[in-house]
Formats: sequence, C-alpha cells, structure tokens
Amino acid sequence: MTTPILTAKLIIPPCRPHTVLRQRLIEKLQHGLHRKLTLISAPAGYGKTTLIGEWIADCGRPAAWLSLEEGDDELTRFLTCVISSLQTLAEKIGEGALALLQSPEPPPMESILAALLQEAAAIAPFLLVLDDYHAAKSKPVDEAVAFLLDHLPAQLHLVMITREDPLIPLPRLRVRDQLTEIRATDLRFTSAEVEGFLNGVLRLNLPANQIDALASRTEGWIAGLQLAALSIQGDQGSDRFMQSIAGSHHFVLDYLVEEVLQRQPEAVQTFLVRTSVLGRLCGSLCDAMLLDPEMSGDQRLLELERQNLFLIPLDHERRWYRYHHLFAESLQRRLQDSLDGRGIAELHERASAWYEQHGLEIEAFRHAVESADRERAARLLEGNGMPLHLRGAAGISLKWLASLPAAELDARPALWVMYGSALLITGKPTHVEHKLLAAEAALEGALQDDRIRSLIGIIAATRAAVASLAMAAKPNGAIRSLQAAEATMQLTEPDDKSDELIKLIAPGKEAWADQDRDIERVVTQSRRALEYLLPDQLAVRTSAAWMLGVACQRRGDYAGARKAYHEVISYSDMMGHKLMAVMSLIGLGQIEETDRAPSAAEAYYEEALRLAGDLPLPALREAQAGLARLRTTLQSKTNGRLIEPLSHRELEVLALIAKGLSNRDISERLFLALDTVKGHNRRIFEKLQVQRRTEAIARAQELNLLPASPKPH
Repeated sequence: MTTPILTAKLIIPPCRPHTVLRQRLIEKLQHGLHRKLTLISAPAGYGKTTLIGEWIADCGRPAAWLSLEEGDDELTRFLTCVISSLQTLAEKIGEGALALLQSPEPPPMESILAALLQEAAAIAPFLLVLDDYHAAKSKPVDEAVAFLLDHLPAQLHLVMITREDPLIPLPRLRVRDQLTEIRATDLRFTSAEVEGFLNGVLRLNLPANQIDALASRTEGWIAGLQLAALSIQGDQGSDRFMQSIAGSHHFVLDYLVEEVLQRQPEAVQTFLVRTSVLGRLCGSLCDAMLLDPEMSGDQRLLELERQNLFLIPLDHERRWYRYHHLFAESLQRRLQDSLDGRGIAELHERASAWYEQHGLEIEAFRHAVESADRERAARLLEGNGMPLHLRGAAGISLKWLASLPAAELDARPALWVMYGSALLITGKPTHVEHKLLAAEAALEGALQDDRIRSLIGIIAATRAAVASLAMAAKPNGAIRSLQAAEATMQLTEPDDKSDELIKLIAPGKEAWADQDRDIERVVTQSRRALEYLLPDQLAVRTSAAWMLGVACQRRGDYAGARKAYHEVISYSDMMGHKLMAVMSLIGLGQIEETDRAPSAAEAYYEEALRLAGDLPLPALREAQAGLARLRTTLQSKTNGRLIEPLSHRELEVLALIAKGLSNRDISERLFLALDTVKGHNRRIFEKLQVQRRTEAIARAQELNLLPASPKPH
C-alpha cells in the first residue's frame, strides 16, 4: 500500500514561449548523450529546468521525468516515484519491483534495482530526468543512484538537475568520460544572451551600457534578469531602476520581489503570499487556501502565468504549477511579516485538509505537522491500520514523534506504539522497548475494544521483530545482539530498514538445537500478536506469522513452523503479495530437506521458484541450491538415473495412495474429478517406473517420497 504520487511530478515542463534558445548548451547536452550521466548543478534561478525542457523537445529521445521534493529522500518512496516516472514510457515496467516495495518485507534494494534496469534495457533509448535532485538528498538515495549508474544499460541516459552535487562517484565518471557537466558558469547568460532576452524577447530596447550593467550585476543570473525586467516594465523606463539595485543576489531578489508585489492589486498580493506555503499549486487547492477568492484559483493561476510572475507550469493542461523557488522564499518571508503564527498555521491546516480529501496523506501529514495540529497529524500517522511510517514516510514520522512531549504521547498511546515501530523500521532496535513499555503504561486500565486490542497486537509484533533480530545476531546476550544488529543496519543509513531486517531475520537451512531465550521470546510475542491483531490487519499478521515460523524452524519445532508458514501463505494469497509466501515456501523446503523428505522439499522449492517468477529475491538462491542438492542425492539413489520429479499435487495423491484410499476417495478428499485423479496415477507410475499401486508405495518408501511420521518436540 503506497501513497499516490502527484501526476504533476511526472510531467515534463512544457517549453515556455519567448525564451532565449541557448544553442551552445543544447549542443553540449546533445554531444554528451553517449555518456551515462548529464549533471546540471547550479543554485536556484539559473534556468536549469528550462534548459533541459528545451533540449528534450528536440533531442530525439523520449524522456521519463521526475520532479523530486521534500519527503522523497525516503528510499522506498524515491524508487516508487522513479518507477512511476518510467511507467509514463512503458506502462508495465517495474510492476514486479513496485509490488516488492509495497510488500511487508521487501528484498535488498540492489535486487529490485537490477530487475528494474533489466526491464529498462528493453525500451528504446530514452532519458530519465531527476529534477530538483537535492530535495531527495540522502545517503541511501545517493547509493541507489550510484548503483544505477554502475549498471546502466546503453539505452538509458540519466539526467540530474540539482542545486548541490550528489554524493556519487563523480571523479570516477569524469575519468571514464561518462559524465557531462553543466554548472553555474555555463548557465550564466552572456552579454549577447542578456541582450537577446531583454531587447529581443521582452523588447525593452535598453542601451548597450545598461545591458552590460545588468549582466554584471546579476552575473548572468536569469532569475535576477527576469525580476529586473518586470521592475523596468513597471517603471516605464530603466534609469531609476539602474540607480537603485546593488548588493548580493538575495538583496537584489528581495528588492525586486518587493518592487513587483507593490505593483500588484491587493487580491493578487494576498494570493501570492498565502499560497507560498505550497510546494505545488492547483486551482482547487488555492481556492481552499483563500476560502472565498474574488477569482477562482484556476483563473488566477492562468493570469499569473500570463503576467510571467515566476509561476512555472508543471503539465500541458495547466492544472499544476509551482513558484520559482527563490520567489517562493521571498514570498514566505513576506508571509512571516504579514501574518502571525496562528494565521500561518491556519493556512497549513487548510492545505492538510485538502491533501487528505484527495488521498495524498503524506503531504497532508507534512502540513499538519507545520500547523502544529497534533490531533490531525496523529490520525494521519496512524493511517487507518497502515501507518505512514510503513508507506515511505519513516523519517518525517520519527522526527515528529521525537518532537512530542511525553505527556502528549501518554494522552495518545497509539503514538507510543507508532514511535516504537518507527524506531524499528529505521534500524534502532535498542531504543524500541522503552517506547513499548511507555505505550503499555499509557494503555493500562483501558477497555480492550478492537482498537486497543489492535495496538496490543502491534506491540507484540514489534517485540517479536526485536527478539528476532537478537536471535539472528546472537553473539552473547540479547543487548549485545541488538547492538550488533543495529550497527549492521546503520552501515547503510537508509531511513527504511525493511530489507536489512528481513536479511538479518531469515534463517539458513540448519535449525538451532538449543532452546535460546530469544527464540522463545519470538514465539511468545508472535503468538500474542496473532491473538490480538484484527483479522483485517493482514500485513502485520503476515509478518508475525512469518517470524513465528522462522523461530519454530530455528528451534527445531517443525510442526509449529509448518503451521505458521502455511498461515503466511494463506495471508499472502488474500493480500495478493508473493514475497512472504515465497519466503515461507523456502522455509518449508528447508524443513522437509532437514526432515529427510526430499521429494516434499523439492516440491516446495519448485513452488517457490514458480511463484517468485522474475522477482529479484536473493533467497531464491537457497531454493535453487536446495534443488541441486536434492537432485544429486536422488540421482545417486536411483543408480545414476535421474527420474523426473513428482509435482506437489502428485506427491499429495501418492501419500493418499499409501494410506490405502481409492481413486474415488482421493477425488473427494482433494476436490478433484475422478478422471483427474486417474491421470495423476498414470504420471506417478510413469515417473516411478512401476505398474501397480503396491510397487508405487514400495518405490516411494525407497526414495523417501512419503511424508515422515510426526515427531514429538
């Protein structure tokens, strides 16, 4: 379950009329297409996005576009956005990877990225553009991009637009001639381009000395030139303006914004200032911010675009816009002067309500936090059974929870529960138990209705996960184990550690013979979670059942492990998720192999591989290795002749034959047609190279194809 992606993030900004075509830069971009990466790095206001938009229009390659923003630094959300962008070129690309990202226990990101790149290689040559990459600045995102660049297929050219250089191996790319760079010095307008913009496009007819002065004062900074042009047009002349400007970019910008705003009607000033809190604007959202405007939001946005008031369209239908970043910053400074804290909070409240109504809960949560509306933020964080921190918002969720006083958390025990769970997801298991104890203290004496039982179940599931980590790390004692697990997860520093968690918890082939206290804690807490969780909390129930299966498998309780793994498979089928079912089938295969039931183990491994399809799961290597081991053993037992393995259904039929059931009894037991059962009999006899039932049973016993008798534990 993921939060919807704003379609405006995926749309290439349309080319704007009356711009200066920067042929020298277009040619540099075009000549760099044979390289892996084009990096456009410069401060705001240098025309980076406009340049790439103009290049894309004529470069001869289709482009997948992604405009990044605050909150996209969560690796899961970043990759979800990238896949959504790629799907604008190929509708089905990345569906398997997207399903893995949405699963309760996703595999390592490298596996997902490798599968995604393999699919991308089948598309005709194209560009992937990451605009405002600095907004997604985080070590895990940088590492993911570095991995993409290391394995980039020839068909894909990556374009990165950013205010800051990313922490990826740029020197290595330079040495290998795999990097085209365009920086602020390249983007600065030359005197000829300044003259072309001011006199050719805007027809200001400025003399050469004023053109040179503006070029020098703004250092070719297009945002400053645009603001200067607006001010000059408003003055009906340039002399006063040229005498007034001085100082740094920020001083000039604030001066020019003030000049521009003072010339606007009061209603326009109010609109600009009050909508400056929005990262993106659309008509109905703006209407919600101003409540009763004299002009509809859609009309106002079109009018502002016509006036060139630093409003950038984000789609061809003119539905979504954003302000120029520095223009928005200046508007926000003016907002601080014009409204008190309560007034600004009300604006964020209106934005939060609008986003929630439109299903954009992460954006709604962000504005609720800005408005200091703790009740709304708490409700949004809980997410109707699927908390936001499990949907790509772990970082912002944990930051907000950490900012709350203990009294506020005590008043809303669910927040203590979310706090503990968020700490686990972000790889800080040593800090979890304190939050869970605080949650239990706050819940003490509460009537155990469905909501309270649900929270008790989540607490137990979280404790089971912490104990599973301690069980898996297992140096000497639970505290050191958790410290070891935490240290391992903090090496990569992603906000969402789900892939690291599953890698640490998943068992190897061999069970542990001892009755480790951590194993017992996992078993106890997993069963408690399954007892208290509501039936529709399938994601958490699936995780709890899987951890129970792993713990039972580790301590050698194969009957308990089988039951838990089959429960996981059932839940996974109900949710339509494959990952946990595949992991459980592998666990069942490991158990049957250890329990000397090679044919049953082989059937489980085969089913895991079949169900996984092309999912990039490292755990599938265990299934493949298990099949290799089993078939080698079976070949030696059949005097060098490798028989064709029986399917899972054929093994079921064979087991019932061994119990003495007739074909009709078997058809009723397995809900199969009688002819189908007879067909299974024929194939079983052929594979076992026998003629009758008694021979089939004897052969099956010789090859250990029949289920082992239950063993006490």
